[in-house]
Amino acid sequence: MDSGDISLPAPPPAASPALPIASSYPSHAQPSGPRPASGHAALGIDGAQADPFGAQRRARAQGLRKRIGSILAAIGVAAAKFWAAIKGVVLLLPKVKLLGTMGTALISVAAYSLFFGWTFAAGFVLLLFVHEMGHVVQLRREGIKGASAPMFIPFLGAAIFSKSLGDNALAEARVGLAGPILGTLGAGVCLAVAELTNSSLLLALAYVAFFLNLINLVPVVPFDGGRAMAAMAPAMWFVGLGAIATLLIVSHNPFLLLFLVLGALETRRRWRARKTRSLEQAAYYRVSIRQRVAIGAVYVALIVVLILGMDASHVLSAGGHSFRTI
Repeated sequence: MDSGDISLPAPPPAASPALPIASSYPSHAQPSGPRPASGHAALGIDGAQADPFGAQRRARAQGLRKRIGSILAAIGVAAAKFWAAIKGVVLLLPKVKLLGTMGTALISVAAYSLFFGWTFAAGFVLLLFVHEMGHVVQLRREGIKGASAPMFIPFLGAAIFSKSLGDNALAEARVGLAGPILGTLGAGVCLAVAELTNSSLLLALAYVAFFLNLINLVPVVPFDGGRAMAAMAPAMWFVGLGAIATLLIVSHNPFLLLFLVLGALETRRRWRARKTRSLEQAAYYRVSIRQRVAIGAVYVALIVVLILGMDASHVLSAGGHSFRTI
């Protein structure tokens, strides 16, 4: 029983022929008796005889291939009809700037909702959109064309892209401050409606919007405050870099390191350009004292309003609030 093969002796001549019984290792099975003589095909394991079930297997395989081919053909026809229906829309997609805004906005909502819930995430992205539209509107007022629609970057905010922010530092300052101005108005609307409806969600959105618009006034490029400093006092860019470096040391926030590097590179580039003392640079940064005072007044007023707004809409999770549950 422990050998590889098991067989029965050949039967007497009067009996019907018997088949050898092989073990589970057919390549080793050797019948000990003579091969039965019969008019029927034997179930030969060595493949010398034809398999009576082969025709059925081939028929089933052919039927399966035909069914698969029919399914693939149907899918191909459906895909062709679908492409014919949407072809015109697809060809227009590269020309629709709003698509990039909508797509990146949906991605940002999905990303923020993992931490704060989708209702807060949707409101937050909408307030970012309001802020960026402030820049877009002012760019149009400055006569600058070709600016992109707002693009959202999860956990970094949003941005617009333009080849120019104006012909001079004063125009750049107006474009930079337009974002926080409209963003502050958006946060104020959230605060007012929250007070009228007793909505914790809107109150939290107002607080976060006030805070982010305040952060954007840090006096270093590429923040909006750095744009304002281009018209007021470019040397304040170094003060802004110092402030970000201090916050990085205190908070260990990795995003601050990114902003510090970007700010340092942009400040170095612009400061070196100013040091050339070219006529072009002199014309760009030529701003009258009255205009500097006006930009400074708007800048300081925004800071005061944003701090007061944060105080009025103060929401802390430690106080029993959670962005997921409000």
